[in-house]
Formats: sequence, C-alpha cells, structure tokens
Amino acid sequence: MSSQESSRPSDEDELFYTQCRAAYLAVFRSSLANISSKQQLCRVLQQAGRNPSHATLNKYWTSRTSKLNFDDFCEILKCERKTEEAELMRAFRKLDVNGDGYITHSVLEKALTSRGEKMTAEEVNAVFSLAHVNKDGKLDYAEFCRRLASTAEQCQTAALENLKADAKLRRQNFGSQLYSPPKSSVASESSASAAPHAESDSSAKKDSQSSSRPPSARSRRSSLSNSVTMTSSSSKAGKVLEPQGLQDWRHGSMKGCFFVEEDESISSLQYHLHLPQATAVYLTIQPLSLSHRPDKPPTWMNVDTALFVTSAGETKENSSLVCFTESKDKDKYVWRGELSAGTYHLLPFTTGCRLRKQSKKNFSDKSVKLVYKTDTGELDLTSELREVLSEIFEVIDLDGNGLLSLEEYNFFELRTSGEKCDQDAWAVCKENFDMRKNQLTRQGFMELNLMEATERDGDPADLWVTLESMGYNRMLELVEACPFQIDVYCEGTQPSMQPLSLDSGTKLLNQALQKSITSRFGAKALRGHDNVFIYTYRGDHRISSLIANKANQKVTVHVNNEQNRNCCSSRGMTVFAVEVPARTKMVCQHVLPINEKQDWIYNCVETSLPSTSS
Repeated sequence: MSSQESSRPSDEDELFYTQCRAAYLAVFRSSLANISSKQQLCRVLQQAGRNPSHATLNKYWTSRTSKLNFDDFCEILKCERKTEEAELMRAFRKLDVNGDGYITHSVLEKALTSRGEKMTAEEVNAVFSLAHVNKDGKLDYAEFCRRLASTAEQCQTAALENLKADAKLRRQNFGSQLYSPPKSSVASESSASAAPHAESDSSAKKDSQSSSRPPSARSRRSSLSNSVTMTSSSSKAGKVLEPQGLQDWRHGSMKGCFFVEEDESISSLQYHLHLPQATAVYLTIQPLSLSHRPDKPPTWMNVDTALFVTSAGETKENSSLVCFTESKDKDKYVWRGELSAGTYHLLPFTTGCRLRKQSKKNFSDKSVKLVYKTDTGELDLTSELREVLSEIFEVIDLDGNGLLSLEEYNFFELRTSGEKCDQDAWAVCKENFDMRKNQLTRQGFMELNLMEATERDGDPADLWVTLESMGYNRMLELVEACPFQIDVYCEGTQPSMQPLSLDSGTKLLNQALQKSITSRFGAKALRGHDNVFIYTYRGDHRISSLIANKANQKVTVHVNNEQNRNCCSSRGMTVFAVEVPARTKMVCQHVLPINEKQDWIYNCVETSLPSTSS
C-alpha cells in the first residue's frame, strides 16, 4: 500500500474493534494491560460473546505462553467467530436420530468427547446442568441453543453498554486497535501484527487531520510537536566512504541473530572486541543472506541493523558509549574512525520496526511435514526440514569456519532448550555424530536432529520447539528472527572477537541507546511539565525519541503519529501511551521510512495524560 493511501477502517472493522475493546475493558482497566492467565483469556472471550472450550483455550494459551496483549486478543477473535444459534441447531439435529428434539446424555457425551474440538466429560455435564432436561433425562437442545446464544449476546451487549457509559474508557487510546466513537476524526490503526511495509499513513485523508488528543489535555495545551522532513537523498549526504585498500586491512568477523521474544522484546548475542593497539577501524553490520530457495527471497534482509560500541568497564555503570553505526551503504550499516587499544563491547541492535511478533501466523493450524518413513520403514528428515536445519547451522556457526564448537553449540542449546551441553555429553556426541577437530560438522548436526526425532518415534514436537525458538513458523518461514554479520577491519592490528551470553548486555544496550539519543540533540520540555523532557534523535535512516521524567511521580505520555508520512514505528501503532516511572528515562519509539526511495515526514505530537491515580 502506498504511503499516500489511507488506512481508515470500514464501518465493519470499526465495529469489530469497538467490540474487542468493550470486551477487553470489561475485564481490564486499560488495553495496555496484558492477559496473564488462561482464566483471564476465558473471561475476555466470554465478554466478547464466545464460549471457549478447554481445547480452544489451550490452542492460544500453551505451556510457553506467559502473556497475551490486546492485539493478540483481537487476532484470536478474528479466528474464533461467534457460534450462531442456527449453526448450533444444525449440529444437534445430526445427533438427534429420532428427530424428536431431544438428545440423551450418553449420545451427547460420545459426540462431544470424541469428535472435532473435543470437550471433557466435565464440560458435557455442565451443558446438561445448564440446559432444560425432560423427565427421561434428555436434553431439549432447541432451548439450550436459544439460551446459549442469548447469554453470549447479553455478555457482549453489557460490555458495549459499559464502554459507552464510561467516558474515561472511551477516551483511552492505549492499544494499536483504537476505539473510535461515532463521527470521530480519530482513524483506527491496522493491527500491530501487520507487516511494516504495509503500514500506511492514516492522516492522508483531509478529515483525519484534527488532533486525537483527549480534550482535557488539549485545553491545558500540555503538548509538544516534533516535525522532521527526511528526503530520500539524505542517506547519500552522510555516507561514510569505504577506506581505500580495505582488502589489505586485518579482518575479524562474527555472526549472530536477532530473536523476537514472547514479550515482543528483541534479543541477540553480544560480543567482546579486543584491539592490541590503537588503530583506524571500519565497522559494518548487516543482515545475513542465507542459502535460501531462489523463488523465496529472504524477508529479513530489509530489517534495519546497528552496532553500538561501548568501553568494557569493570561494571555496567562504568561502561560508556564510544560510537555507533549511523551511516548506511546498501544493506550495511557502517562506522569509521580511530579506536584506542583495549577491550570493547559490541552491542547489535535493531529497532523492531521491521521485525515483530507474527501473531496471525502463531495461530495457524497449517504446518510443514518434518519427518517421514522411508521405503525401508526407517525415519528420516524431510528435504524442507534439512534445508532449514542447514540455515540454522549457518547462523549458529558464529565464526563461519563450517564447524560448531561446543561454545557455539551451547548458544544454540540455551536458545532452544535452556540447557547447556557439558564436556561429557559432547564426548558422547563425538562418538555418535560426524565431528572434525572436536567440532560438529553440518552432517553431524543433521544426524543429531534425526536421532532426536527417532527417539520420539517420529513425533515432531521437540523439532518444532527448536524451529520456533529459532524464529521459524509452521510453514518453515523465518519470520521472528534476523541473522546478521559483523565485520571489523583494522588498519594496523588484528582484531579478536568473542561472543558473550544472551543475557549479558540488555542493560548495556539500553544505556548505550539512550546515550546515543540524549547526547546528540537538546531536550524539549513537555508543555505544562517542567520536569518532563522529549529527546529526538534524527539520523539519516532512523528517528528515535526518548522521554526523560525527572519528576518524583510517574507520567503518562500520549503519542500521536497520525501526521507522519511514509513512516513505520517500532510500536506498530499510530497512537499509543507510554507510562514513564518517576526519575527515569524511557525510549519512546523508533521510526523508519516504509519506502526508503521516497521522502518521509516525521510529525509526532506528545501529550501528557491526566493522572489516573486519584
């Protein structure tokens, strides 16, 4: 979709999201709140007029689920349509062999516990306890269908009436699915799970130009507008030239991967860089192009990357930002300069604008076959799985030597199972799988995965855990990860690089990111708040904003991106709210152009929301 097209929803879409919002706010105080248990999921689904069975709940709340947000809830409702009374009646009539309008308990239990989305015996008993039963103990299913449909409709109606009656709830815009009252100028944003390149500017139409800020905020004028026009040629102006004779410089390289976690944060390995002496340095980071099928170009190659370099102090507090990659040369993000002798942290980063949780695909029932039986009756891995395992091998072979060391293999193990392989277990691997120089070969890696499938008699459950942990969906598409490669060129000395654990530098990266924003541009105070400041970093390829709350109480800032053009945000939404605790700084959002070949306009309005603590 062009950046000039509008994403204003249809009346049907607006009604759907209003119903979603009504159901959600019937259970939670804000749509910023997360569903934190299966019981809460059941409650909000019931408020939306659904009657979820245990199987339905287990479909969306698995053993690996820790929370679901409002956008996830909307996606579930799109999949779980309301059951209509006529549809229920057709299903019951198939069980009514006598055609008299009644079904016995035994017939119903057999049907509901053995077919389709199976119910438990307790659920069947609950059906009978709620329904009209005649003197022979038979279910009057016509009456039951009427009562079930009526109850579902009453739940949904009550939730909508509660939303309409509560002005405070109507005013909240705390999710990517915005509540839009009738005749409002506020345009609802598309789902956060939509691909970033499909995100369009909702302010293209003239009637969406007016502010969506709460009236109370507008009257106090406690807002701040930041407007930046970026041209498609701006990247050329700040381009860092590759040093002449680079092929003669000393070179070090390391691979890694960004992973989207369950809480939608992004993690990756981090690295130590050691320089024996001061030298001129040329740093690059870029998405890694794997050996993929030519008919399916990799989607992750458009993911933005960056590399922050900090001093390796004895503690995280002693670490300071040295530099970061601000320029871009095709797919590479680069930095060129002088570095002193010493040890540094290399902290990979991506904004999340083009790498997000794929909620729709998580709920897909389709899946590629992973294991099959050969003509001799032996289990083997499908060609599709072998191709993906080969890609995974390429990603976890961090130094690119074609072999997996125990350290490299353990980064993979920690990612997929949470456990390490010790020296004894590695010795067992050496006896059973193809190894060279005490390192696992690509063939050995295939053999190891085949053994795990064989031990489970072909059950692919463990294989799917591995694949999904590495960012693949059930169609074996890499959608929740982005492999990358770091290259360090030094003119006068040989650089050495070493990977660090996944959990070693989250705080380090956040500190470096905040420093890169606050050190380049001055702060602007939010009107009406002397102690709340907005910092906006304007690079050639990225705009990032940070909120600094120096007050002694938390502040909630409403952020409006409706006037942006050709922009996608790391928040995945046009209008949202950010709660900043007292005396803290928080990165608000990152913004990238949707189409880098076109001009883009960042025009963000930040507004303070009145406190809800009273």
